[in-house]
Amino acid sequence: MTERQSETAWERRKRLAEVFGDALPETTSDERDDAPAQERDGDQWLRDQVPPHHGT
Repeated sequence: MTERQSETAWERRKRLAEVFGDALPETTSDERDDAPAQERDGDQWLRDQVPPHHGT
C-alpha cells in the first residue's frame, strides 16, 4: 500500500490545501454569523423589522 492510499480524508484535505490553498470555505456565508453582536441586538433590530408603510 502506498502512502497516498493510507492517508485519511483530513490528511488528504490538508495536503491539497497546502498545495492549492483553501479555495472554498467549510461553511457558506448564510451559515455564518458575520455581523457584530452590537448591530444585531437592541432596538435597532426592532426598528429594522418595521414595514415601510408604518413609518418611523
